[in-house]
Amino acid sequence: MIIETKSYPRAAVIGNPSDGYYGKTIAFVFSNFAAKVQLYHTPELEIIPAELDTTKFLSLNKLVEDVTLHGYYGGERLLKAAIKVFSDHCKQCNIQLDNRNFTIRYSSDIPHRLGLAGSSAIITACMKALMAFYGISIPKPVQANLVLSVEVNELGISAGLQDRVAQAYETPVFMDFNEENMVRNGFGIYKELDAKKFPNFYIAYRHDQSEGSEVLHNNLKARFRIGEQKVIDAMKEWAGLTEQFYKAMQVNNSDLMHQLINRNFDLRRSLVEITPKNLEMVELARSVGASAKFTGSGGAIIGTYSNENIYKELQQLLNGKGIEILKPKICGYEN
Repeated sequence: MIIETKSYPRAAVIGNPSDGYYGKTIAFVFSNFAAKVQLYHTPELEIIPAELDTTKFLSLNKLVEDVTLHGYYGGERLLKAAIKVFSDHCKQCNIQLDNRNFTIRYSSDIPHRLGLAGSSAIITACMKALMAFYGISIPKPVQANLVLSVEVNELGISAGLQDRVAQAYETPVFMDFNEENMVRNGFGIYKELDAKKFPNFYIAYRHDQSEGSEVLHNNLKARFRIGEQKVIDAMKEWAGLTEQFYKAMQVNNSDLMHQLINRNFDLRRSLVEITPKNLEMVELARSVGASAKFTGSGGAIIGTYSNENIYKELQQLLNGKGIEILKPKICGYEN
């Protein structure tokens, strides 16, 4: 029997990047793309490489192009680290695993290194497959912690919990990472949200803006740790924006949600440098009346639009600049 699991890209609605700094965020996952893992019983344990794990290139230029767009590593290391963390967790919890081996492979069409949490989607799908194979259950908050530990502790990638929580729950989530609760319980306070209360969202991205989240997080974490007041104040404001957005959702105040999304980006811009092509996406979206902010660390944006005419105008404008745009199919939303 072949076990197949999926996990989806994450879009940060509001609050990012405060999730790694005891802040508050709202995020969802959407099924327009997916990371898939297949796992089946075999005599030996084997990890099968995927396209992004290739070591053969047509030319030197092709190698440089691949590294520029996808980084130095594919998903094979993610699976290897995820399997180790899963095994360690089971041992620590006295969960007995049988001696069966397996072959595991992955595939993903999530746009890579654009702030859509493609790497954690692969790890999350792997964790789901391992749980199904061994017939065990791990609580969703703990699942998110394990996925984060794969990247942070095993692979040395700077990241926060937001992506992993959204992918574990597969429904929109309000996340409160206040320090007291994180220290006491090891995870935040997570509240599942009704996607029907969201405004109209679009997501847009450009393939030539690939950048790993570690670039942003390494910079901010260093500044946060030394107590830079501007960074500390920004984290508090991002948390406040999340609270305001949640309240605006309850009363269907789309105008306020629009303003809060724009403020989220403007605050970010005051804190870190924004590359010209990333800034162009935001400015183009705002020029037709849409709101805009990053979905994650950069390369993709999310925003709201009030009607179909604005969306069509936005689509035409962005496509003319080589920028892809879509309406996210939000997981957890029942038509």
